[in-house]
Amino acid sequence: MLELDGTPNKSKLGANAILGVSLSVCRAGAGAKGMPLYKHIQELSGIKELVMPVPAFNVINGGSHAGNSLAMQEFMILPVGATSFAEALRMGSEVYHVLKGIIKTKYGQDACNVGDEGGFAPNVQDNREGLVLLVDAIEKAGFTGKVKIGMDVAASEFFTKDGKYDLNFKKQPNDGAHVLSAQSLCDLYKEFVKDFPIVSIEDPFDQDDWSSWTSLQSSVDIQIVNQIGTVTESIQAALDSKAAGWGVMVSHRSGETEDNFIADLSVGLASGQIKTGAPCRSERLAKYNQLLRIEEELGDVCYAGEAFRAP
Repeated sequence: MLELDGTPNKSKLGANAILGVSLSVCRAGAGAKGMPLYKHIQELSGIKELVMPVPAFNVINGGSHAGNSLAMQEFMILPVGATSFAEALRMGSEVYHVLKGIIKTKYGQDACNVGDEGGFAPNVQDNREGLVLLVDAIEKAGFTGKVKIGMDVAASEFFTKDGKYDLNFKKQPNDGAHVLSAQSLCDLYKEFVKDFPIVSIEDPFDQDDWSSWTSLQSSVDIQIVNQIGTVTESIQAALDSKAAGWGVMVSHRSGETEDNFIADLSVGLASGQIKTGAPCRSERLAKYNQLLRIEEELGDVCYAGEAFRAP
């Protein structure tokens, strides 16, 4: 398909069409072999040992996913202290429902409405406030130390024409009081990492602001995340990442369906982690339910846990 398209950016056939066909061909290959999809992907990738991934539950939505004032797009919880995927799902669900109670008490019933990926969308004014809510929920649920925090900042959304970052970008025009330089934003992330149990930050800067990515990566010992393409490209990207000692996160998109392909992909690639929204709504739960089925089918299979970056 990439050869047929013949362009460097899939502009002839289109990335969406190529990906859809790619997923279908991969499923057909598994069917022709008479084997589960995750096993077929394992054979395609040459991965030796299967691993159940740590789920990254997006439990507070901001950015373009919600109508609140929160600039940063996703606040996630990762149950790294679980001993199985089933236990991780239980822990994540319990924190999610405790968080709902905290949000209802603090912000009112309307704040319990959910955003694009099933996370709550309270009218949080400050990104640190969102992190405090997660820590409170984790502690109240009894999982301090076992459940860590991840973020998807989606910083390109509030990157300004003059190379700065507007944390009040949803309100236009504004007085510019929340516009930060790249270095100031980097310093903010370092404060977050020092003050909260953060293990992963996705898209902390604009996709082309490479010097800032480099600066943050060299100053914090956490995972920094970016993304790529079709099944074939994704398998190669995963293998290249593993060879370089990087972690691999299999991720959904916002406009999801109940197709659960990425559940099998995360197991077949032994990615160690999967990001597919809150434990809420059918298009998110479909992936978690498939992972439960896979774990039950495999029986004695490793759960990535604390080693999610290098399973």
